[in-house]
Amino acid sequence: MREIFTGLPWWVKWIAVPVIALVVFGGLIASVVGFVMHLLFKVLVFVALVGGLIYVVRKFTASSSSRSDW
Repeated sequence: MREIFTGLPWWVKWIAVPVIALVVFGGLIASVVGFVMHLLFKVLVFVALVGGLIYVVRKFTASSSSRSDW
């Protein structure tokens, strides 16, 4: 593979080949990146909901236990 690229100009190695790779695999790359972003968003929503639930439960149990002390 290295022998193939040695005789080519720099712009073929650094511009043309990556552009061709993006054209060929662009849809695949976009779908993988979209899936990862979607998964990260779902994880963040899950963490926020669980954190909110824990906050509400602790707040409720703390206020109900302080009422029972009266």
